[in-house]
Amino acid sequence: MKDDIGKVEYASLLYDFYGALLSDPQRDVMELYHEDNLSLSEIADETGTSRQAVHYTLKKAEKALEEFEAKLGLIASYERNQKLASAALKLTDRSIKSGKDADRLKELIRQLSE
Repeated sequence: MKDDIGKVEYASLLYDFYGALLSDPQRDVMELYHEDNLSLSEIADETGTSRQAVHYTLKKAEKALEEFEAKLGLIASYERNQKLASAALKLTDRSIKSGKDADRLKELIRQLSE
């Protein structure tokens, strides 16, 4: 999925899935940077730290999030399920119109529920 979207968007998605696993300071910096779109300098002013400290915390948090994804694979699973759901919906439309593909539709839905 990382290839399909930009680095910032991917980091935001990682944060959405795994943000609760970060430390409070990491979570705060990630939220200010990715959700509120503040610059490193603005975050430093907001948190009373240096720009370098914010940069370090941000990079450490992003690395932790990538490690969570590598171990748990929730985003990869989410992307897979989205593709399967899209295929199932297309197949449903065709099945309703033609009365075909019912077995394939059942298989896609079974895969989604795994």
